[in-house]
Formats: sequence, C-alpha cells, structure tokens
Amino acid sequence: MSDPSHAPVTPVEAYEPPYYVAVFSTVRTQDQSGYSETNVRMEELVKNIPGYLGMDHAQTPGGLGITVGYFRDAEALTEWRSHAEHRAAQKRGRAEWYENYTLHVAKVERSHGFSRT
Repeated sequence: MSDPSHAPVTPVEAYEPPYYVAVFSTVRTQDQSGYSETNVRMEELVKNIPGYLGMDHAQTPGGLGITVGYFRDAEALTEWRSHAEHRAAQKRGRAEWYENYTLHVAKVERSHGFSRT
C-alpha cells in the first residue's frame, strides 16, 4: 500500500482558459469533530460534477487554510455550490468548524505551468 504522505506533490495542471476557480480561505475552530470525514466526502462528491477539473490545498503553520477548486465553466461551479450535501456541509462549517472564511470566485483568463523534468 502506498503512503500518501510520500506521494509527489504537484499542483493542478494549467488548463486552456477560460475556466473558473473558487478560492476558499479559512481559519478553523479548535473543535474539528467530523471535519475530516466530511472533507473526504466532499472531495468524493465534487469529482462527480461534470466540468470539475481539480483541487489544490495548502495549510500554513499559523492555521490559514486555502483550497482552490477548478471548474471548466460557471455551470459546473453552480452545480457544486448548490449540491445538497455540499450545502449541508457549508452550514455545519459555519456552525462548528470555521472561525472565519472568505470565498473568491474568478474567471481565469490566462494560465500556464512549469515542471522540472
């Protein structure tokens, strides 16, 4: 069995624009009961949204978390935003898991990448 902590770290690839990103920046509360399980479930669900392209995550030592979701079009992002289980998780997040958060949605007009080979 492979150890995910030793898997290569790579960002989501650069897609041909236009596409959309949802940047979710958070500071979490001390009580994270049920968060990990819900997070795994949300990652399973979003992969089934037509037009979902991928997701990047980062966490600073100081507690700032950033998740960037990539979507081919606004319809895919709207479908994810309005998914019933995702809506329930959002509600629970506001009630229990987040001290604060911001969400930024943007249309990507330029995108490129680099990889040392």
